[in-house]
Amino acid sequence: MPDAARYHRLQLVLAAAGLALSTAYLLAALLMGAAHALAGAAAAATATAWGQVALVASILGAAHALLTFPLAWTRGWWLPRRYGLLHQSLRGWLADRAKAALLAGALGLAAVEVVYALLRATPLWWLWAAAVFLAANVALAFVFPVWIVPLFYRLTPLADEELRERLLTLARRAGVPVVGVWIVDQSRKSRTANAAVVGLGRTRRIVLFDTLAAGFTPEEIESVLAHELGHHVHGDARRGLAVQGALTLASFWLANGLLRAGAPAFGLAGASDPAGMPWLALVLLALSLVALPLGNAFSRWVERQADDFALATTGNPGAFIAAMERLAELNLAERRPSRLKELVLYSHPALDRRIARARGGLA
Repeated sequence: MPDAARYHRLQLVLAAAGLALSTAYLLAALLMGAAHALAGAAAAATATAWGQVALVASILGAAHALLTFPLAWTRGWWLPRRYGLLHQSLRGWLADRAKAALLAGALGLAAVEVVYALLRATPLWWLWAAAVFLAANVALAFVFPVWIVPLFYRLTPLADEELRERLLTLARRAGVPVVGVWIVDQSRKSRTANAAVVGLGRTRRIVLFDTLAAGFTPEEIESVLAHELGHHVHGDARRGLAVQGALTLASFWLANGLLRAGAPAFGLAGASDPAGMPWLALVLLALSLVALPLGNAFSRWVERQADDFALATTGNPGAFIAAMERLAELNLAERRPSRLKELVLYSHPALDRRIARARGGLA
């Protein structure tokens, strides 16, 4: 699929450009005195530490969003439309992006306030911050299907009674209790297809893109859903939170040392000085890039296990392979990326590897 290879190559170039632009922006704010001036203005505007942090973080974040918007528009709207993945109007895309920005901004500001409050309170801020972030991720997993998904999609109960019962029977056979099967109106925005089992406990539900429900056979839908059920059977949400928590803890511990080491060099009053926010952002950005291949390696491992579970549960490798082929076409998947690219950037095994693994079970 030449189009897929070119599309993903362009996306990678744009992502690298965005990373370079963000890095240059943070360095400029730190080295050219903008962060110090902003922190001084915030101190003059309010005497409260949390208010100063809020002002500095909000202005830095808004300026970054404006600076990187052209790249975000190119990556998120123009390029997917150019390659036929997206048919959402620009107005609709901008509305979704505004909602996402408000949500991410609120959560990001809360995270920054927590970090700086802990920096002021204890040298062990990195330990407490990792614990708070882990708890927040658990809470988000519960509320995601109930509060967040409806902000961007219309969800309706699956009307096809036969298919609904078939999928609920599959979930019961897998030992995964769910509260129902819902359809997401993905076709209103894009041609892409997928399924998921989202939420935890009493909020866990099966979610199908309408593109999947309309364009795939029941056997293919079962194969896709069985993969998602495999994640819940294996406790991948719990395992993923544990791995993410460990990476966050290690990142914050390393950030603590780098933040304190950099404070004198950048003329900061201390690690909790809001003027050092660009430095903290740079440190965490660098550490996230180091952690990326580790997190993706874990993710590819659990994805292979989920594939194996789907094949064992449905006993229908032909349907699994057909579903993967259809998903590759609809989602413009890069079927065979370079091994290095897969190891560093891919959260799933390359599609051709998944299909070859499934074919190994065909007799």
